[in-house]
Amino acid sequence: MKVYGITNCNTVKKALDWLKQNQVNYEFHDFKKLGISADKLKEWDDKVGYERFLNKQGLTWRGLDADKKESIKSAAEALPLLQEKTSMIKRPVIEDGDLLLFGFNEAEYDQHFGK
Repeated sequence: MKVYGITNCNTVKKALDWLKQNQVNYEFHDFKKLGISADKLKEWDDKVGYERFLNKQGLTWRGLDADKKESIKSAAEALPLLQEKTSMIKRPVIEDGDLLLFGFNEAEYDQHFGK
């Protein structure tokens, strides 16, 4: 299982704490240090659609000018922007086999990890 995120994100910290407390093993991928490949973003988009992991609530999205926000109408516009500005990816992303989880939802984690 792989967890994608950034170490200073409070939601990522909550998720990692939950995983540790529930003895769930994972590999951590730090967006800030390692970035994210175009292929990985395309894979996620193919599975769930970019809208599911484009974080429009965060400061990075809110900091974009209105024209840029309006130009995001498809994966062709969204994925390069997400690769450039990884802080706009909803965090954490948990990749466990074919399952993708975005953000931290304790009930969802309980259900998936059987705790």
